[in-house]
Amino acid sequence: MKIAERWFVMAGVALLGAIALAGLVVTVYAAWLFHDLPDASELADYRPATATRVYAGDGTLIGEFSDERRIYVSYEQIPEPVVEAFLAAEDRNFFSHGGVDVSGLGRAMFKNVFNAVSGRRLEGGSTITQQVAKNVLLTNESSINRKVKEAILANRLEATLSKQQILELYLNEIFLGYRSYGVAAAAYNYFGKSLDQLTPDEAAFLAALPKGPNNYHPKRHPAAAKGRRDWVLGEMAQNGFLTEEQMQQARARPLVTQDAPRRAQYADADFFVEEARRQAIARFGREEVNRGGYYMRTTLDPELQSAARDALMKGLENYDRRHGWRGAWGTTDFAEGWQAKALDQTRPPERRAWQAAAIESVAGNNVRIRTARDGNTGSLIAEDAAWANANRPLKRGDLIFVEARGGQFALKQVPAVNGAMVAIEPQSGRVLAMVGGYSHSLSSFNRATQAERQPGSAFKPFVYATALEGDYTPASIVLDAPISFAGGPNGTRWSPENYSREYYGPQTLRRGLELSRNVMTVRLAQAVGMKNVVDLSKRMGVSDTLQPNLSVSLGAGETTPYRLTAAYAAFVNGGRRVDPYLIEMVQDRDGETIFRADDRACRGCDRAFSGQESPKLEQRGEQVIDPITAYQISSMLEGVVQRGTAASARGLGRWVGGKTGTTNEYRSAWFVGFSSDIVVGVFIGFDDNRPLGSGETGATGPVPVFNDFMQVALRKRPARPFVRPKNAVFRTVNGIEEAFRPGTERRREEQAPRPQVPTGPQNYNDILRREEEEAAGLPPSTAPTPPTTPPPAKKEPAEDLSGLY
Repeated sequence: MKIAERWFVMAGVALLGAIALAGLVVTVYAAWLFHDLPDASELADYRPATATRVYAGDGTLIGEFSDERRIYVSYEQIPEPVVEAFLAAEDRNFFSHGGVDVSGLGRAMFKNVFNAVSGRRLEGGSTITQQVAKNVLLTNESSINRKVKEAILANRLEATLSKQQILELYLNEIFLGYRSYGVAAAAYNYFGKSLDQLTPDEAAFLAALPKGPNNYHPKRHPAAAKGRRDWVLGEMAQNGFLTEEQMQQARARPLVTQDAPRRAQYADADFFVEEARRQAIARFGREEVNRGGYYMRTTLDPELQSAARDALMKGLENYDRRHGWRGAWGTTDFAEGWQAKALDQTRPPERRAWQAAAIESVAGNNVRIRTARDGNTGSLIAEDAAWANANRPLKRGDLIFVEARGGQFALKQVPAVNGAMVAIEPQSGRVLAMVGGYSHSLSSFNRATQAERQPGSAFKPFVYATALEGDYTPASIVLDAPISFAGGPNGTRWSPENYSREYYGPQTLRRGLELSRNVMTVRLAQAVGMKNVVDLSKRMGVSDTLQPNLSVSLGAGETTPYRLTAAYAAFVNGGRRVDPYLIEMVQDRDGETIFRADDRACRGCDRAFSGQESPKLEQRGEQVIDPITAYQISSMLEGVVQRGTAASARGLGRWVGGKTGTTNEYRSAWFVGFSSDIVVGVFIGFDDNRPLGSGETGATGPVPVFNDFMQVALRKRPARPFVRPKNAVFRTVNGIEEAFRPGTERRREEQAPRPQVPTGPQNYNDILRREEEEAAGLPPSTAPTPPTTPPPAKKEPAEDLSGLY
């Protein structure tokens, strides 16, 4: 008996010890489990990374900056069918359980018996609350520990947040494929729609994705995707969210999604959007821009942006056409699967109507082709075939680009040349359009803002403005005659020449600028002083690195199309420098304005209107030249269009001005033109700065681009007279009304007081000798020379190069 008692006592002690040990284990496990458990209350202020969305001035979505493509929406902004679709697919008892759905967990455990046998991933039976805990607070591991933590946190979440808050977090946080985080981003990426535009079948498809977006990819697995969508529709009907008839109608609809996710439907502003991104990061930081959920309104005008893109692409293609066919971009032997290989060889062309194709047969200029994507056949336009055969004959198997046109196909090639275009509102500096090259997909280098190139004769207006700021007038006389200076290459003399290699004698400043006379410009720059020219150019924003060399007067310095175009704005707006900008306003995710480009104070703007005079804002920008000088230059540049080197733009009508520019060896071609409400800069050149070819001047390439763009721009912003300065005196000179500063009109027929700029018949050899001696630093010579006169006036050229160096 004693032995039995002893064993009973020992057994009791052992049991108590086991219980104590189990309690200790549970205590240790609980302590370990809870030591790093996140605080559920943190989710009350949780803000997931949200995309910054970028809009044009008219509200068009043009881009998005993000690490995760998420558009955060409040619960009130989520339509009922979307909520019902996710409840039916993921958690039908969401509004009745306390965080963990015991019945749902039981169903999952029953299914897991079969999943384990078949080797499939085990189902968790997680509620939406548990998924929020997992997605936001925990890792994605599959373990018992994580499931326990998930259940505990779900219970805490239910005690901390309302059901609506939990659903809001879930529907904004969840990854749904197609680079989409949250339902709003998924609606846009899959269907190009906002949430309130979704149909029940589209909402059901989004609700089908949480279990595995890749498994139900609509392009790679269309049958599985539609099957899963139809299952969700059935669950919606079973839970009373749809009638049987509505379910059948929804199931009958095909699953149609976009080919790929897009940051914006509007796709013509890649260079502009990227430049806006750079500027935003410089101002706010990369983290805030990519995750802060900002609303960013820009200055872009989509209609003008599309017109600028089309005009520049057309201009570059026309240049390319003038310089011949360069050959096929690939070849094929027409083996099985050649179409897919051909499409893989090249990116989709920037011109959306172009198609990749292969040449099937060639008989002279009778060329048959077959398109790679859809297998259509047809003939090349005979004229295009002849154009190609004249340079590099076409042959069977050549891979080319074509465009369907009138039952035939036009032959196309991607230009090797590149360029840029910028359009700015001169009164404010708002950048209305920007194109940084032919194709952003082929090269993201923005030639508008990043390409430092010599502007050639497009710089000359700043030389003339410097003179007009002094004692000169548009009617002042400058001699157009040969001139040379010491300091040329290899010890030679630098002798600038006119494009025609001819000289035209005494000419007015107006005529010199209208016809882009190089020698007159150099004489004028020497007279007013290159330091003054460079100082004014810097104040106007042309460049910060110009040197006071005479060659700079002909455009030998470097600048970007962006800066040069903005500098021209002062000629239009009355002499004020306005700094160009792309970002108009930025608001944070709470709708608070954190940046506004126009920071001018407006007294009285917040008062209710009671018949008083409207408030007046200060004009933007710093006054850098006299308003009369600005008007004189704009008038003279209007003459460039009406009578000068840009006469091919005359068809745009009155009150349009501008200046052509072409550098030595035709390496860069420019035109900066304007009306009273828009300034446009066009640049064409190769990225490696090789010559464009003989005759490729500013008038040949850039002016037609300007014309095409302005035909659209002037419909929106009709040209109107340039604003006449109040204190200017107007007189007619040579049939043209000229503006003068008060008191200078009486000297309009006289030479400006500069000894280097003679007028009328003079001792021509003495003039040349004096200039050469002064350039060499020698004392003036007193030896007489036989009297001669400057060369007689000759026929004026249509275009003038800058004649650098």
